[in-house]
Amino acid sequence: MAERRYVQADVLVVGCGPVGKIIALRLARAGHSVVIVEKQPATYPLPRAVTHDAEVGRILQSVGLPPSAMPDITEPYDDMYVWVNDDDAVLLEVDWRGLGKSGWYNTYFFHQPALEQRLLEALENEPNVTVLWGWDYHEHRDTHREVTAELRRGNGRRTVSAQYLIGADGAASRVRANSGIGWRDLGYFFDWLVVDVKPNSDQKFPRVARQRCDHRRPYTSVPGGPGRRRWEFMKLPDERVEDLNATEFAWQLLAEHGVSPADAVLERHAHYRFQAGWAEQWRTGRVLLAGDAAHQMPPFAGQGLGAGLRDAMNLTWKLAAVLDGLADDRILDTYYSERVAHVADFVRFSISLGEVVCITDPDEAAGRDRRMAAARAGGGPPPAPPQPRLGPGIHSGAHGGTLSLQSVVADSRYGRRRLDDVIGGPGVLLVSRRDLLDGLTGLDYATLRALGVRACVLMETSGGHDDGFVVPIIDVDGSYMHWLRSLSAEAVLIRPDFYLYGTAETQAEVTGLVHALLDSLQDNSIGVQA
Repeated sequence: MAERRYVQADVLVVGCGPVGKIIALRLARAGHSVVIVEKQPATYPLPRAVTHDAEVGRILQSVGLPPSAMPDITEPYDDMYVWVNDDDAVLLEVDWRGLGKSGWYNTYFFHQPALEQRLLEALENEPNVTVLWGWDYHEHRDTHREVTAELRRGNGRRTVSAQYLIGADGAASRVRANSGIGWRDLGYFFDWLVVDVKPNSDQKFPRVARQRCDHRRPYTSVPGGPGRRRWEFMKLPDERVEDLNATEFAWQLLAEHGVSPADAVLERHAHYRFQAGWAEQWRTGRVLLAGDAAHQMPPFAGQGLGAGLRDAMNLTWKLAAVLDGLADDRILDTYYSERVAHVADFVRFSISLGEVVCITDPDEAAGRDRRMAAARAGGGPPPAPPQPRLGPGIHSGAHGGTLSLQSVVADSRYGRRRLDDVIGGPGVLLVSRRDLLDGLTGLDYATLRALGVRACVLMETSGGHDDGFVVPIIDVDGSYMHWLRSLSAEAVLIRPDFYLYGTAETQAEVTGLVHALLDSLQDNSIGVQA
């Protein structure tokens, strides 16, 4: 059958990396048709990102791929992240152990190609998703009613028309360039060589995550997912980039760590220049940016992929609401105003870590070592990463815009499970007593459900049933009641991207909170970028 030269969809996504895949999955499961355009002939087969945090674990859970279900792909890292100098003296230990607020381990290491294959398999089960492999997005035209994009493959031409276009096409985003969107460049960059290694069956690698602040050559050594190891080596000032990416040079560097072709496979070696900055707009008309197309940061905080997947969560619930007629499209402006503040914090935090690592002057390195050793001896805490918090947008009150808790609950159907699995998604109106919901109408519940928000009431013991409106759940270990007390609240309204809309204490306040959210979706004044 001949290829269709013209395709229509609700949303066109340019780029089929992990961010593009998550965007497509979430929109498709919200009932919308999606076309993904990817210039490569298949999913990129080599490792890139290797770590993610608890919030990303919750994002993967939201699309049916929780970390616990993929032990061959991702593994928790329940240990310290150790920074040492060139004498192997410990300068800093960052505690990556335990569970995060999102209900998953604080840190995971994973094999990206295998994870992307699982995401692709999930996409292939969605009948309203079409992936156009090997087609190159060339340009687009925004008519203010729809976006029409021209695709090319060799001498072939194809047109896709959609209500919205999302550029998830990476750091060199053509969508961003064609949209005339400027870039805020912080002017911080270094060249590094990334080396991914898989040991032979009788070879085992150390498991610790290690940052060596060695002025002779700074490097990072971390797990690369189950059965793999990654090294990242900084280019020295007197070296050429073209020499850095030679296979022989990679093996030469690995030999210093006892790794040779006799006992391991070199899966990938690639030069990359990390940069720091973000797009000055993430939306123009019907075109939006996500992931590396919208922001880039040094790798030292391990948050590049996580930032992109947070974009996907923030954008998709809003875009689905617009496509369903539940919200004015001006709420899409809050995507930038809410996300850019957290991204900017992480970019700057990553730079601050890089300024510690990327020192090649011996005197400067010696001064750094003395300062860090003194801080360690004084018992001061390590530098803390920015806490997830949204900028101005769709949230209210002192706690609005903060990341919500996910803990284990129980209900009569499934027994003990994480909250999102019990209610079927991340959005929830959670109350400590059933009477707090008495001011809501059937229409209120139906509209919340259409947005992806369920109502839940905390119970001390089993009893009650899901009546179609409210899900009774048992607070197994008291985590939710403790959290509510810490917020001085009896109820919380959690958006479909895990972030708090706001809190309430009384029945009237709960009703007002719900109505304020629903009203804000139609408020034309809300789309003011910060």
